[in-house]
Amino acid sequence: MGRSRIQWLGLLGVVSFLSYTAAVVFSPLAYPGYDWMAQAVSDLSASNAPSRVLWGQLSALYNGCGLVSITLVFIFVQGKLTKLLRSGIYFFTAMNWVSGVGYQMFPLTDSGYAGEFQDQMHVVVTVLVILLSIISLVLIIIGGIREKSFFSLAIWAGLALVLMIAGAVGINVVPIEYFGIPERFSVFAATLFNAVLGVYLFNGFNIADK
Repeated sequence: MGRSRIQWLGLLGVVSFLSYTAAVVFSPLAYPGYDWMAQAVSDLSASNAPSRVLWGQLSALYNGCGLVSITLVFIFVQGKLTKLLRSGIYFFTAMNWVSGVGYQMFPLTDSGYAGEFQDQMHVVVTVLVILLSIISLVLIIIGGIREKSFFSLAIWAGLALVLMIAGAVGINVVPIEYFGIPERFSVFAATLFNAVLGVYLFNGFNIADK
C-alpha cells in the first residue's frame, strides 16, 4: 500500500534539520570573530549580528518545514498509538510552535544577553521550550517502553533527553570559553527528534504492521 501525501510530507522534518544544521555550521562565516566553542547559537541570529542575513537564508526551511512536519505528525496520530505516546507528541508539537513563533518574535538584541525586554522574553521562551521538551520526551519514553512495538521511539526520545540534560548541565560546568559546545547538544536535540518523528510519519509509524 502506497504512502499518503501526509506521510511524504513527514520528510520535511528531515529538511528542517538539514536547514538548521547548515545555518549553525555556515553562518559563522559571516560573523567575524565568532567563536563557536564559546558563543551560543542564538548569537548568530541576534538582531545586530552580522550573520543575521545569512542565518535567515540558510535556516529559511527550518521553521516552516519543521512546523508542517510536526503538525502533520500531531494530526496523523489522532486516535492511534497509546495515550502516553500521543500526549508526548502533543506536548512536543506545542514546544515546536512555542519555539518557532517565540524565537522569531523575540530574537536576542545583542550577542550574549543585553537585558532588554526582548532578551527577557527570549529567556521566557527558552524556559517554556525546555519544560515542554522534557515533559514530551519523558512521556514518549515511558509510552515507548510500555508499548514494546515503539521501543525504538523511546530510545530516540531518550537520546534527545540525554543531549538536552547534558547541554543544560554542561553550560554550567564547563569553562566559559567552551560554553558553546554543550549548548549545541541542547539546541540540536529537539531538531533531531523532530526529524525522527518526521521519518516515523513517513513510515506511517508502522501501524499497518501491528
